[in-house]
Amino acid sequence: MIPMLRVEVKNDRPLICARELYEALGIKTQYSVWIDRIIALGFESGQDFYPKMNKSTGGRCSVDHYITVDMAKHICMLLRNEKGKLYRQYFLELEKAWNQPEQVMARALQLANSQIAKLQEQCTELGDQLIKQQMLLEDMAPKAAYLDLIMNSPSSVLVTQIAKDYGYSAVLFNRLLHDMRIQYKVNDQWVLYADYAGKGYVQSRTIYMHPNRTGPVVRLQTEWTQKGRRFLYEFLKEQGILPLIEKEGG
Repeated sequence: MIPMLRVEVKNDRPLICARELYEALGIKTQYSVWIDRIIALGFESGQDFYPKMNKSTGGRCSVDHYITVDMAKHICMLLRNEKGKLYRQYFLELEKAWNQPEQVMARALQLANSQIAKLQEQCTELGDQLIKQQMLLEDMAPKAAYLDLIMNSPSSVLVTQIAKDYGYSAVLFNRLLHDMRIQYKVNDQWVLYADYAGKGYVQSRTIYMHPNRTGPVVRLQTEWTQKGRRFLYEFLKEQGILPLIEKEGG
């Protein structure tokens, strides 16, 4: 009887630990020298063998090599002794057992189960992402609806119309914007503070009133553009003030 060797699987191929084979065969040459000589016979890394760095125990890290069954058989033939013959026969039996139809089917089923498990995991992740996206869309829907309302209105609007969107009267809404230092009054007209003026948020319209004793009465009226209306939306949202359409949506 000969000691059994550990077998690992990579890319659906059985691999043998070269160091274990080296010890089982009773090779006297230092392992690193021996394996380099074997590799120099024409074996290729990633095809015939796979180096593996071992964890350091305080000194230099040692390197093991996992070799294919074909490479292991070749090594055994090179020895031309009894141990070499026994282990070559061992590898032939291993190869025969590995290629039996039931073993091939078992590995195929194992691979299929592994792939199914990965697909199920991916489906679960995708499902979670879809749920998060749906929640995000539902959260954004009210905002989109209000912004669509703004963008679909090409003309400027009176503050009364914007105030209604928030559930305010025009008087209270103007006072709110004043308290937030967005606008102030000049000659009975609301104008923007310097930080917001000249950005296309508002425009003035001349209103002709019924004439009095001194002649026609002319008044300047501030109207908000759609750009200004969107500015108000973003600004007020930062203060926690939302239009009714978003409150109802939430």
